[in-house]
Amino acid sequence: MRRRDFIHSTTLAAGGLILAQGLPLEAAPKRPDLVVAHGPLPEKLVRAALAALGGIHRFIAKGDVVVIKPNIGWDRTPDQAATTNPQVVGALVALCFEAGARKVKVFDRPCNDPRRCYVQSGIEAAARAAGAEVSHIDERKFREVPIRGGVAIQAWPIYTELLDADKIINVPIAKHHGLGKLTLSMKNWMGVMGGNRSKIHQRLDDALVDLALVIKPCLTVLDAVRILTAHGPQGGNLSDVKRLDTLVLGTDQVAIDAFGATLFGLRGSDLGYVARGHARGIGNMDLGRLLIQRIEA
Repeated sequence: MRRRDFIHSTTLAAGGLILAQGLPLEAAPKRPDLVVAHGPLPEKLVRAALAALGGIHRFIAKGDVVVIKPNIGWDRTPDQAATTNPQVVGALVALCFEAGARKVKVFDRPCNDPRRCYVQSGIEAAARAAGAEVSHIDERKFREVPIRGGVAIQAWPIYTELLDADKIINVPIAKHHGLGKLTLSMKNWMGVMGGNRSKIHQRLDDALVDLALVIKPCLTVLDAVRILTAHGPQGGNLSDVKRLDTLVLGTDQVAIDAFGATLFGLRGSDLGYVARGHARGIGNMDLGRLLIQRIEA
């Protein structure tokens, strides 16, 4: 019997550990490309969705220094849906430590006063309560990074604490954006850019794909507990907020953003950076070709 025809594998099942001998290779369970989790409790959603995606140990190893990058860009409360849900951030920090992470860092480069943004968003308190090191961006800690194959930008200063981390988890919020239509996972990297970030607005779609060439998260968690449907990215009016109680998890930033577009009644191809990311091989926006697992938690 040739090895390619049969394998001996240990499979975890809901009822416990099942020894499956002689299981054909083609019958081996395939991990989902995306997990879409729905439920009223953000912490429970994070844990259930990660379990469906393969568990936190698939992404974080003992001794890792992990950066969790939320959106803390605005002086807004969680109810206003301009910043990442703090309970989602806190749950991810806790899970990283459960996986054996040595250190977890949380930071962003806000547009408003960082002191107010960190407090108002609730992220500083939630992340610290879970054991994370929460810090404001130090403007001295940027390093010029060459971007090979860059179309709009060929080099840019990126925050060194992100570059030096063992693992990066991207945790954006899904919301409207006046220039880019939506801000999702790929646009969240603007929070680790140094210099004058407004310069990339002239060629925003290509620039976001350029950044994705050099910033490689091991996991992306799109926060759609609440989404901002208009007047983004800052928002402020609760009438623009829609509660979806949803998280979208995966490893492909383009796929995550393509699915995120559907939450607003759009397609991935309606977003320039998603279409360009797909065309340039960063990821796959064709949701029909992806294995998407939906769960209730």
